[in-house]
Amino acid sequence: MKKILSLCILLFCAICVEAKVTMPQLFQSGMVLQRGKQIPVWGKAEAGELVTIRFNKKQYATTADLDGNWRINLPKMKAGGPYTMTVGDLVLTNIMIGDVWLLSGQSNIDVHIERVYPQYTKEIDGYENTDIRLFRVQNDTDAHGVRDDIKPTPINWKPLNKQNAWPFSAVGYFLGKRMYEKTGVAQGIIVNSWGGTPIEAWISADSLQRDYPMLVKRAQFFQNDDYVKAQAQANMQAEQQWQKILGKQDPGISEDWMTIDYDDSQWQSVSQWDSQWAMSPTTRRPVIGTIWLRQHIQIDKAHAGKQARLLLGTLFDQDITYLNGQEIGHTYYQYPPRRYDIPEGLLREGDNVITVRFINKYGMAHFIPEKPYLLAFGDDRMSQNPMPTDVIPLSEQWKVSLGTEMPSCPSGDISLQNIPTTLYNAVLHPLAPYALSGVVWYQGESNTGNPAPYADYLKKLMGCWRDTWKNQQMPFVIVQLANYDGRQQTGFPSPIVPQTTPMNSGWAQLREAQRTVAETDPRAELAVINDLGETVDIHPLRKKEVAERIGLCFDRLIYNNKVKLFPKVVSAEAKDGKVILTLDQPVQEGEVYEFELADKDGHFVNADATATGNQIEVKAAADSSLKLRYAWKDNPLKANVRSLSGLPMSSFELIINK
Repeated sequence: MKKILSLCILLFCAICVEAKVTMPQLFQSGMVLQRGKQIPVWGKAEAGELVTIRFNKKQYATTADLDGNWRINLPKMKAGGPYTMTVGDLVLTNIMIGDVWLLSGQSNIDVHIERVYPQYTKEIDGYENTDIRLFRVQNDTDAHGVRDDIKPTPINWKPLNKQNAWPFSAVGYFLGKRMYEKTGVAQGIIVNSWGGTPIEAWISADSLQRDYPMLVKRAQFFQNDDYVKAQAQANMQAEQQWQKILGKQDPGISEDWMTIDYDDSQWQSVSQWDSQWAMSPTTRRPVIGTIWLRQHIQIDKAHAGKQARLLLGTLFDQDITYLNGQEIGHTYYQYPPRRYDIPEGLLREGDNVITVRFINKYGMAHFIPEKPYLLAFGDDRMSQNPMPTDVIPLSEQWKVSLGTEMPSCPSGDISLQNIPTTLYNAVLHPLAPYALSGVVWYQGESNTGNPAPYADYLKKLMGCWRDTWKNQQMPFVIVQLANYDGRQQTGFPSPIVPQTTPMNSGWAQLREAQRTVAETDPRAELAVINDLGETVDIHPLRKKEVAERIGLCFDRLIYNNKVKLFPKVVSAEAKDGKVILTLDQPVQEGEVYEFELADKDGHFVNADATATGNQIEVKAAADSSLKLRYAWKDNPLKANVRSLSGLPMSSFELIINK
């Protein structure tokens, strides 16, 4: 009996030793905790286990519930640190108390410092701050339901410097820097984004169920793990087979078309802007497969052998680029700028050859206009703001040859990140209730094809996130879509023609949804950036300016509600053949553009307008219905209503009562 009792005691002790207190991935050494609010700290332990937290010279304790969950709310604290937190056997060091911001959405939040570096080379090279900490949530999906924690992530509350920021959100970087300069306290930047994702993926199933049950059913369809796994494996095998056939049948590989000595005299000469070079000679359809282009460039003695950077604009879709037979760059999809570094000694005096191997699975291979195409030398070759001073422009003329044509790659693609609820479940819900100062929502490009329900989706997203945090006062800054020519998304070259006549713009409709939601939510503000976009690039580079406008919104929401943001219409009346708009602030005076009025048949026509003080007068024809729009285009380049401080007015649509 004694032996049995002793064995039980040993087993009990072993269980006690093995019992381990765990905490979510957000709780790491180097983290930033939110000042001025209760600080929830939570995790897992054995049911009934006593959990003790020692932090900032005080001790707090609780007991894990029957499911092993525990939580302690630390009291409000002032900014400061660094501190050490002990939880059971866990010891977390270098903890700061300051402000924590959650940035979420799609790829414009995710655009890295590496991408925008040429815009801000000196600032990024010369700045680091150990009181600004960066945390990147690892992408993950779940169609089954909400998770307790996120996947382990390679960036765990790292201090801001060039190396750590290089693969981190540029908006997050500049927002952290701006808010630190504003407040002087530590800044925690949590980035949780996924390129190309629709808003529905970020909303909870409960929020969608009543009004959008089919979206929830769609998510349930992907709860069959065997199906998802089999389809993903089939897609991978199809991709591998497509690439294998492509590599074997492409004569450019076997015949070394990339080398400098290859004789391309029989190749056709084409302009890079003439889309015919990307057409199949047999089907007269865009080539699916490979196309090779070569350009000879003469290098003088002064530049021979020097390090350089090839700026090859932006290309559609995938490219492998060579210089004198050596691969210098490989980009796998259309959006990243092609900035390829040329090592010392590769450029030779006299003739050199740049070879581009386009690989296309869909759309049409093409060069993107309004981008730099050149060789840059010297210490400033990394900069594009200003552009480098020592450059050799590329010619628009290339030699071209068809590589090999391929059938379309078979695909039953399952992109779970685009399925309703999957991102809320896997990467949003597990973050709560980590205390936050505010949320940035920068998304919408993927919903421009169907903007009608976006306002309702956005209300549901903000509502369910606030419910998840149990904080109905959680501040949101909604970043409005930038100006961009939506025709560039098609995968086919589109001429750059200014949009001068009224159009039914999905981009404008989505901006209007963002504006109206922000306007009706007392704890939300709109960051208007319709002057910071690029006609041909869905990922504009001026992210510091975007972060500044986000910061102004938080200034108003959190620190000073008298801060003036973009000009807003407070009243509108029809009088003496004019529509008179009264704004909440004076604007820059003179002629203003991009106003439209509907005629008696409901068709919009351009209207002349003038700004004086805090009013805008829009000339109205006698038969106008007095439905008024402003900046109602994908790319409203002429929109110029600005506050005295230079902030642009949002696009809008109004009905004016006669």
